[in-house]
Amino acid sequence: MIRARELLEELLDPGSFMSWDRPPVRVAAGAEYREELRAASERSGSDESVVTGEGRLRGRRIAVIACEFGFLAGSIGVAAAERVVLAVERATELGLPLVASPTSGGTRMQEGTVAFVQMVKIAGAVTMHKAAGYPYLVYLRDPTMGGVFASWGSLGHMTFAEPGALIGFLGPRVYRALYGRPFPEGVQTAENLYRNGVIDGVVPVRVFRRIVHRVLNVVHSQAISDSQESGRPAAAEPPVSGAVEYPAGHAGSSTDQSAWDSVLISRRPDRPGIRELLRHATDRVPLSGTGQGESDRTVVLALARLRGRACVVFGHDRAGQTAENTMGPAALREARRSMHLAAELRLPLVLVIDTVGAALSREAEERGLAPEIALCLADLITLGTPTVSVLLGQGSGGGALALLPADRVLAATHAWLAPLPPEGASAIVFRDTEHAPALADAQRIRAGDLLADGVVDRIVPEYPDAADESVEFARRMVSAIADELTGLGGRSADELVPARNRRYRRLGLR
Repeated sequence: MIRARELLEELLDPGSFMSWDRPPVRVAAGAEYREELRAASERSGSDESVVTGEGRLRGRRIAVIACEFGFLAGSIGVAAAERVVLAVERATELGLPLVASPTSGGTRMQEGTVAFVQMVKIAGAVTMHKAAGYPYLVYLRDPTMGGVFASWGSLGHMTFAEPGALIGFLGPRVYRALYGRPFPEGVQTAENLYRNGVIDGVVPVRVFRRIVHRVLNVVHSQAISDSQESGRPAAAEPPVSGAVEYPAGHAGSSTDQSAWDSVLISRRPDRPGIRELLRHATDRVPLSGTGQGESDRTVVLALARLRGRACVVFGHDRAGQTAENTMGPAALREARRSMHLAAELRLPLVLVIDTVGAALSREAEERGLAPEIALCLADLITLGTPTVSVLLGQGSGGGALALLPADRVLAATHAWLAPLPPEGASAIVFRDTEHAPALADAQRIRAGDLLADGVVDRIVPEYPDAADESVEFARRMVSAIADELTGLGGRSADELVPARNRRYRRLGLR
């Protein structure tokens, strides 16, 4: 079990921690409870179950909140809650990123319901901190249970946990007392929660320190960009040689190939995908799942910097897809998490489209696939932060459309976008699949046609096929994305949202 002071020593730069703690507020307590508090203080060396303050992490100032399990099992009563809220409010006033590390049995039973409802004010303070645009990162330690996990332990922009940590809502001892049988083994573990998309990873403190550093690098670089003179965004790193922007009406290098040729090329198993793009990013922080108990391995979510431009990256992972395993409702809910994360951290959002289509199954229908597509469209069209969408390969159906509405849309030469795969369209129109090549041309699905029709703003070339120049193409695309992010820098939501709506309002009208 990691003590609060041990955590701070390993997380922060040596000697940098400064306590914010004042004597705990007085609470109504009988003689027996006062004796418990006194004894807990002696045993733990702490005056309450929470330690707060600030320190430096690789030289950068951050606020920290850490539970001390040795003080009455890290339980949260009125005094501990007040200490937490004061620290969150101070971090918000100072504009500091906040790292919270709970380890707790939950609500302090000795104080009853009044302690239980303290979780409301903690959650409120954390929500206000996030609404102000400051990062809130959580590291769950062994154990984290009850109301602490169900409030400020589950509100992080990203959440990691100590290996082997017991994490859950209802404690095993309480479960056995209430139901007369043990809680199912292996459920309330950090590793299981990670597998099921509740938390983003399971790492030791030293690795979490590196993750926090990367996150702060991303957010700090965006803050610098935001502080540039209005209308003059900070310059990105020089683009990689070979990045080419095609003007409107220019079809790039795809004029001599049919739409069907592009479809076949886009299906090559060795074609570079989102993971190849992220290999050329810096300060990558992979995240996982919806944070609400769902995970879909057909998509990827990360914080990153692309040629120095900070952003949230979300997209389809071609390596995780098969004909039978395509994006489902959980993937779309993870997409919406990426949108909310970008909005709260005030980062641009990059969306990568490369999908054979959304899942076709009873489970997908019953879990709300169609409503999730609609919600993605609604969230994206009204998102108050810059957005860039990238057609990287296949762009089939609602799963592709859900990630399309952006301020700028890029396409690889052989990327395409269609209501269905051409074979599916042929089956509807002709009741066979033999007309797929002709329909692909007729539907104007290829990148050059999308550019001419105003769906795409820029084609990033393949020479002649991205699969044959994987590294060079990935660098070229990353440079193009960074260039677009630079061009969108400094624009407010009041500018972005109306312009985005006008763009899609005009599509298809002559």
